[in-house]
Amino acid sequence: MLMRIDKVLSQLKIATRSESRKLFAAGRVMVNRETVKNGSFRFDPEKDQLYVDGNPVSYEPYQYWMLYKPAGCITATEDAKEQTVMQFLPPLRHRDLSPVGRLDKDTEGLLLITDDGALNHALLAPGKHVEKEYFARVRGLVTEATVRQFAQGLEIGEKRPTAPAVLEAVSSHPDAGEGWCEVRVTVTEGKFHQVKRMFQAVGMEVLYLKRLRMGTLVLDEQLKPGECRLLTEEEIRRLKSDHGK
Repeated sequence: MLMRIDKVLSQLKIATRSESRKLFAAGRVMVNRETVKNGSFRFDPEKDQLYVDGNPVSYEPYQYWMLYKPAGCITATEDAKEQTVMQFLPPLRHRDLSPVGRLDKDTEGLLLITDDGALNHALLAPGKHVEKEYFARVRGLVTEATVRQFAQGLEIGEKRPTAPAVLEAVSSHPDAGEGWCEVRVTVTEGKFHQVKRMFQAVGMEVLYLKRLRMGTLVLDEQLKPGECRLLTEEEIRRLKSDHGK
């Protein structure tokens, strides 16, 4: 299907119709390595390759980015004072992207960023009970009683106790004091500072927190803090199939 190239740039949120005229005039837009000078140029997104500033651009209605959020930045689209997660994405991307959910400033790990509003809503809707799995290093030692408390739900100062959560001790390091341990915890809610508040409720303190998984989406072990990549077609299919209904 042939499409006007200025319309495609607008749909992809790369440039408005008026902004695209400047791109064409500067020779920054190419199709199959041939410079395009007019927005009325028509191309087939299924057969032709579009380039902007030498970077290949795929025609897709939505974008889905996996970011390994580093500690020290906030989960927001913009902020006048703080570094945001959006600053780790490449400049050539859709403009209406936003994070799915929120990670605390000192928390790192998996963050999905997309402009697919329907999927964003589905993943965050309370009734969906989408699992979020974390790795944590905490002060104090997890016991069988602690595991049961998490499974039963905890009072953290909300109107209702938390939903049941799965807590698994990975390693324990007792010492002369209270010791510390490493754990995995899986919750199905997204309350403010939830994991930290749950451990506070059982007399423990979170020293380090990293999100490993959200629903079917698992943090890519090849990514380093601050790195990102587009989701694969299979990752997108599974997210929409399992959580996007």
